[in-house]
Amino acid sequence: ANLRKNAQMTMWDGSTSQGYELTVGASEVLGGAYLGCSIAVNGVCLTVTEFDHESFTVGLAPETIRRTNLAELESGAAVNLERALAADGRNSGHYVQGHVDGVGIIEEMRADGEALWVRVRPPAEVMAYIVPKGFIAVDGTSLTVCESNAVEGWFDFMLVSYTQSKIILPKKTVGAKVNLEVDVMGKYVERAMSATASRLEQLEARVVELESQLP
Repeated sequence: ANLRKNAQMTMWDGSTSQGYELTVGASEVLGGAYLGCSIAVNGVCLTVTEFDHESFTVGLAPETIRRTNLAELESGAAVNLERALAADGRNSGHYVQGHVDGVGIIEEMRADGEALWVRVRPPAEVMAYIVPKGFIAVDGTSLTVCESNAVEGWFDFMLVSYTQSKIILPKKTVGAKVNLEVDVMGKYVERAMSATASRLEQLEARVVELESQLP
């Protein structure tokens, strides 16, 4: 990967402004690619603006730079790549949108036979959606949470040898940053429950009021 600052990026009205562009060397992921298609880079869904048979380029918005670890990419760094799922495709993991919720810090990496255990400390606002045996995407890799500790603020997961050989995570070290995306269903449930809770509180308050008026 090669991240660079471009001071002459063309805006919608023809003016120019400063922005960031990321070029990634790839081959297999470019099969059937087209301008405007989506490719996830370390779990961040990005839009292809240029490509050929051996690389593609995407633009990075300021919000993408702020909310992910992509700004730390150095020239030549390896990245995880994934194309968007076709509507009629088979899904063998959980639904990953490529919308990063926050950046976590690797706190521990330890071997357990052929497996690799990794403990991550996520931002507090992300921790609320992480539960044991729930889903989470780490740098775009769909994983199952093994244990989580909301009080201490960490969760862990395990990588088998096959997964270790296919992703960049095992090459990272303690202290490294990882992009995190939680299961979006948890957000929908929270939103639905918050609306219900508000109505219940209003109903309970009305009941208390009516009871106070009884002789």
